[in-house]
Amino acid sequence: MRLSDLPKGSPAVVDRVDDAHAGDPIAQRLRDLGFVDGEPVRVVACGPLGADPLLIQIGSTRFALRRSEAARIVVKAEAA
Repeated sequence: MRLSDLPKGSPAVVDRVDDAHAGDPIAQRLRDLGFVDGEPVRVVACGPLGADPLLIQIGSTRFALRRSEAARIVVKAEAA
């Protein structure tokens, strides 16, 4: 499942970050920010009417991501 498709508040774990193309700088930046295999993540809030941005929490840090950026992150949903 893509992080952009994760329901608000549902716990998940990062599986991987997919590169849109070779040497994708956005995917690399997401990895640098901590979106790495095994990290717990959840969607805290969404923009108006389900639009951009998404407020994402990974560990104790929160990030605002565009849906296109969140779609590069593959997660595994966890039981609450």
